[in-house]
Amino acid sequence: MGAPRSDAPGFRTLNGLLPRRALLRGGLLLASAPAALAQVPAEAGQDLPPWMLSPGTGFSVYGQPGPQAQRVLRRPGANRAAPGNGVAWTPLEQLEGFLTPSGLHFERHHNGVPAIDPAVHTLRIDGAVRRPLDWRLADLLRYPQRSHLGFIECGGNSNAGWNEEPIQRPVGSFHGLISTSEWTGVPLRLLLDEAGVDAQATPWVIAEGADAFAMQASLPLAKLRADGLLALWQNGEPIRPEQGYPMRLILPGWEGVTQVKWLRRLTLSAEPVMARNETSKYTELQADGRARQFTWAIGVKSLLTTPSHGQRLDERGTYQLSGLAWSGAGRIRKVEVSADGGRSWAEAALDGPVLPRCTTRFRAAWRWDGQPAVLQSRATDETGAVQPSRAALLAARGRNGYFHYHAIVSWGVDEEGAVRHVYV
Repeated sequence: MGAPRSDAPGFRTLNGLLPRRALLRGGLLLASAPAALAQVPAEAGQDLPPWMLSPGTGFSVYGQPGPQAQRVLRRPGANRAAPGNGVAWTPLEQLEGFLTPSGLHFERHHNGVPAIDPAVHTLRIDGAVRRPLDWRLADLLRYPQRSHLGFIECGGNSNAGWNEEPIQRPVGSFHGLISTSEWTGVPLRLLLDEAGVDAQATPWVIAEGADAFAMQASLPLAKLRADGLLALWQNGEPIRPEQGYPMRLILPGWEGVTQVKWLRRLTLSAEPVMARNETSKYTELQADGRARQFTWAIGVKSLLTTPSHGQRLDERGTYQLSGLAWSGAGRIRKVEVSADGGRSWAEAALDGPVLPRCTTRFRAAWRWDGQPAVLQSRATDETGAVQPSRAALLAARGRNGYFHYHAIVSWGVDEEGAVRHVYV
């Protein structure tokens, strides 16, 4: 893709990086495009393409991706020892914008996708409440609803970053356990109030899914009351089975394991349940012997999706750097990019809308001179938290890490234009 010329009047480059206003001056994008792209021959009436010479296909009841997108697919990584357990990665490097198509939203299952009959399934709130209550899907559709546009990221996303050597896979195949959707449903506060809870006596809520794993998560009542959502819809349609149909818990900004799919029960409790996924998993031993546990909020993070591992720069010239940034603490304040491994930085342009606890697309223009380079991005959120370098994250968390890896990601570009994952 073309980008502003580095020799354009008024533009000073920083290791090939151009200022944000260069991206806003669209005319320069066209001016620097390869000559072959600009020289589209004038169309003569007798040379119309074949698709203009006969009627097209008819209507369809549900749109499907075109043939050009047939290879844009999730990438499953199933656990061979435990059928139904594993993940399917979102192909981040093949997507644009900040939303994820519902069919490409990443998957994480512990024992397969249940086939739930919505006419039978219920949500129950019980435990330390004044009156236990049950709701069918039809009941819930009568309640006030609201929408939340936000990301869900698995706590184990990017865990290959803890490896001694940089993994060589497409960016979506080790950072692709994050996806962004619009979730619509009933604010949990309404249902908790109806059941009658004592926030002082019962600070915990045990959420349980209706899958064959009976997934459980211990959650603070305060979070559920603050912004918890019982989602019934995803991107305007009923939640897909692999995403939790008919109802899913949504907790904006928190790790995916807390956002229990196929939700069937919320039990008010004085203590956490200490389930498998909050004791033997999703906890980490630190260098000082203590363990990190209940680390729900996602740290500030960003990465370049273009260019990224496996892609190639065909020739010297200007390129668009593009990627995603997000934070569980709120909005992204800024994203900086570097072309020299972090020695110097330039601020990228953010695509709007910049929403709290949602992915934000960023872009920058860079002129590659044919020399080796190391491309990076670094995000800062509205609380002032800055994405750490890999060295800083390792220093803080030690070598036993597996979850919540959010360090700066580095892509090395060699003299041939090949892009690989590197550590700096």
